[in-house]
Amino acid sequence: MKSLRILIVDDEAETRTMLRIGLGAYGYDVNEVTSGEEALAAAALKEPNAIILDLVLPDMSGLDVCRALREWSKVPILVVSAVADNRTRVEALELGADDYIVKPFDLEELEARVRAVLRRVEKEPAAATLRCGELELDQAQRRVTLAGRDVRLTPTEYDILKYLMTHAGKVVTYSTLLRAVWGHGYEGANPNLRVFIAHLRQKIERDPNHPEYIRTEARIGYRLCSP
Repeated sequence: MKSLRILIVDDEAETRTMLRIGLGAYGYDVNEVTSGEEALAAAALKEPNAIILDLVLPDMSGLDVCRALREWSKVPILVVSAVADNRTRVEALELGADDYIVKPFDLEELEARVRAVLRRVEKEPAAATLRCGELELDQAQRRVTLAGRDVRLTPTEYDILKYLMTHAGKVVTYSTLLRAVWGHGYEGANPNLRVFIAHLRQKIERDPNHPEYIRTEARIGYRLCSP
């Protein structure tokens, strides 16, 4: 049976190491990120089966991460935080967290709670097809069509388009998109990204010089729009 994917969002190296080793021993496939932006990018690119989320992150609050995820995802979220006050716990649960565990924690109990939320999760598949205007992206088949016509994309072009379609209508910054597709450390590779965007526009726009789908937000990033 395929391993369930757990995304760890925590900027403390010791906690990530403990969770990676401990949950790995239970058979989970563990991925780690250290910031809120990285968490949102990783979840959008390949949604995990569950997320273990700290509230104190270097770029944004874990509460904001939870709020942003719940705009489009039903992935189970377990908050694991040193913040122990009841007010924060209630706020996290109201924002869509499935459970709240205070540090320090027992690994066996944490794994039991992971299993519990996975059992409770509604067994509905994520939206298999993303749509924007006449553009459709079938995630199950990795197939893109425009007005019913197949559009052949490279794997990287597909990942870029998928991320933009997942966040349709929202501005996606250059660094966020680069991190989502290529990973940490590529945030400055804007020229490479522009090349891939140009190729995408050649394939999906009626007039690549006047794009209707992939709009440029000057000096910020891109926005996927419905024509």
